[in-house]
Amino acid sequence: MRSTSDGFGRAAGRAASRPLKVDHVSVGWSDLKEVQDAFAAAGMATEYGGPHSSGRTHMSLLGFGDGSYIELISGLKSGVEPDIWSRQIEGDGGPCAWCVGSEDIAAEVARARSLGIPATGPDDYTRRRPDGVLVKWQLGFLGDGEPGSVLPFLIRDETPRDLRARPSPSVSATGAHLLGITTVVLAVKDLPESIALFRGFYGWGEPETRRDLIRGAILARFEGSPVVLAEPRGEGWPGERLSAYGPSPCAFLIGTDDLDAAGVRHPLGGPEEWFDGDRVRWVRPLKEMGIPLGVYGR
Repeated sequence: MRSTSDGFGRAAGRAASRPLKVDHVSVGWSDLKEVQDAFAAAGMATEYGGPHSSGRTHMSLLGFGDGSYIELISGLKSGVEPDIWSRQIEGDGGPCAWCVGSEDIAAEVARARSLGIPATGPDDYTRRRPDGVLVKWQLGFLGDGEPGSVLPFLIRDETPRDLRARPSPSVSATGAHLLGITTVVLAVKDLPESIALFRGFYGWGEPETRRDLIRGAILARFEGSPVVLAEPRGEGWPGERLSAYGPSPCAFLIGTDDLDAAGVRHPLGGPEEWFDGDRVRWVRPLKEMGIPLGVYGR
């Protein structure tokens, strides 16, 4: 991605700040039932969503009350390579992408191109639910890596949004305390370059940086956004993921209104320091199998 050009420097100085909200994040795994069972064992039972229009992948989802969701995605047929995120899917890589909603994908794609960022779309996609309902949407892709690897990919519904995703009973019932996906941690090779990319495209201010929150990485968080950048520095799982999958999501965080209560319902590890005095507790069995999913709050 050409994130250090003069165009980005000018854009960062003049662009109005653009808010982002996570629509969904994707977790790739070779055996869909295996990862479904792992989430269910952690108190996060998902619902099967059906095959995608490519005929190469299918999915299950964990929907939250704020409208965001986690997509568990896997290959549909044995011996047929997935058409997207194949390394994460075939290698049980876990976090692989993130997505935000867009009312005008064509305009976003044009804006990205004007800043020197490769971009394509909108393109049409569908998914046939188990009840026979056909869900339709459009996607746009930003950047020259896999969709949603650094910049998010874009989605716009062609059918009603609640046909694509609804809150899952396991995490949306009264007292569930899990509010939705609020943070995407992206493993990147060059922190200053990645900071310039996001500032240039979204008009954000300088991020806050910390060296002590995740072992083996320096983090940069853009206030008021869902984005935390992580550049590996020494040994640790962010560096391992960057080596295996390149720049891409390395962790997802779920917001909570009561971290201790969430720990009663779900198998969370001990609290660790996070930005703004919050604490994060990782979903222990999922992190141990290579899916860093955390819950954070007070």
